[in-house]
Amino acid sequence: MRRGTFRDDDQTVDYAAVGATQAQDLMQYPPEKSTPAEESWRLGSGEDRFRSASDALLSWTAQKASGLSVSDVRPASGPAYLGVSFDDQGNPITPSRHEVEQRFDEDGTPFVGPGMSVRLNGRVAGFRADAELRVIFVIEEKRRVGFALGTVSDSVVSGEESFMIEWGQNDEVWFTVRAFDAPSAYLYKVIPALIRRRRKALFTGYLRAISPLYTTPQG
Repeated sequence: MRRGTFRDDDQTVDYAAVGATQAQDLMQYPPEKSTPAEESWRLGSGEDRFRSASDALLSWTAQKASGLSVSDVRPASGPAYLGVSFDDQGNPITPSRHEVEQRFDEDGTPFVGPGMSVRLNGRVAGFRADAELRVIFVIEEKRRVGFALGTVSDSVVSGEESFMIEWGQNDEVWFTVRAFDAPSAYLYKVIPALIRRRRKALFTGYLRAISPLYTTPQG
């Protein structure tokens, strides 16, 4: 198991509720002035599907295959904080503290790691998705793999998004994306509906990137 969370000693992200995408009540009680979102999609079943989807997720496939460019990936400036997390029943989970060798994808981009900084550029369904981001945490467990990204600067919204793949006891593999966004750009402040439309477009791209069988929900 690998689990890591970056240290925000120098307040590098531009929002206060760091890690709130993992709150069970995110949809009911989002951070102040933010709009929450969540969507899940069944990817299939079995360990092979879980592992292939996990590798795709940690090599930035959700971002790249949805039309965004991933660049300027930089490791954390210091050691990541391996903090205690909690399972679904609220029991504390103590993380592993062993060092993990850095992996790279085919074009030499480092796999996701806690505390990394990354630059995204591009548009999804016409919505600007440029941003400087920080990897808030990374989880690699036997049946659960995922990470979260938090905004640092140069984004039309401020907030966090998480990406989680879980292999359930019933053998099903699910991909869940969660986020909360507060408007930063003037247009998004005066037209709040743009936040939901932009988020829906991003989620659709992420889900389709990890699962080629994904189809956009109607309505």
